[in-house]
Amino acid sequence: MPLPLSAPPAAPQILTVTLNPSLDLATSAAEVRPGPKLRCEAPTLDPGGGGINVARAIRILGGSATAFVAAAGPTGQTLLRLLEAERVPLAPFEGPGETRQSLAVTDRSTGGQYRLMLPGPAWTRARAAAALTAIAAAALPGGIVILSGSQPPGLPDDFPAQLSRRLARRRARLMLDTSGAALRRAASLHEAPLFALRMDTEEAEDLAGHPLPTRADSADFAQGLVRSGVAGMVIVARGGDGSTLATAALRLHASGVAVPVVSSVGAGDSFLGAFTLALARGEDAGAALCKGSAAAASAVMTDATRLCTRAEAARLLKRVVLSEV
Repeated sequence: MPLPLSAPPAAPQILTVTLNPSLDLATSAAEVRPGPKLRCEAPTLDPGGGGINVARAIRILGGSATAFVAAAGPTGQTLLRLLEAERVPLAPFEGPGETRQSLAVTDRSTGGQYRLMLPGPAWTRARAAAALTAIAAAALPGGIVILSGSQPPGLPDDFPAQLSRRLARRRARLMLDTSGAALRRAASLHEAPLFALRMDTEEAEDLAGHPLPTRADSADFAQGLVRSGVAGMVIVARGGDGSTLATAALRLHASGVAVPVVSSVGAGDSFLGAFTLALARGEDAGAALCKGSAAAASAVMTDATRLCTRAEAARLLKRVVLSEV
């Protein structure tokens, strides 16, 4: 009797972390201008926040990621119910205060979209310490943890570095996609290197202190961060031009895809979901970069707070061009 074929190794667990989630409302009005009451269409409701959207994108693309979500109050419960309805595995964490809301209003006369983001509740030092412990406990050895989205008020700027150190003890890897002071702090610390760091061109130019007009400029900047010990790989999103990735020895660019732009909401999260899922499945950085670019292009074709679609991402992947920089 022939021996049974061995099963392929399981992909590492993906854990996304959202500490400043939001309940996203999206609607439209005939025209958006100051003064008169604006009569809006019935809103759609979606669970929002960087890590949440990454987990949702991974689910859409046929994978699975557990969403660690700091939710609070009735709004937080509504957000968790929406995630359960999408069958996203959850690791809920009791956040402070009340989960925030955001509003996106599209002006139907121009197609312009106005995004209003409310601040999240303030965190205490004790809540931050509890979150570190809970995230580390939820991560599996060999897994990938994605800390994505803005940091809530009160969270220390070096929270990503603290988390990276905690995860290293469990042999888990941290991927960071954040902004503001937390991003600047992460890019200046070298004692707790990240597995990967992603940012957009505007953020990269702010860190670099000068424009990055070409792909080579983005690659130089990204590789400089890698070689200084900030992260094992750095990705700079260049909008419609695609994304540039660098490691210590590798410089790659995956082109963007020209598509009709309906809404830019969710493009970065869709990129990160497709990119991480490909890496978790054992694909190389180039293949992952291309899949991320295709998913991002797919996301901008969808309305409001919608993300990529699996079929469209697969179709657009054929049009992504990978090149060395």
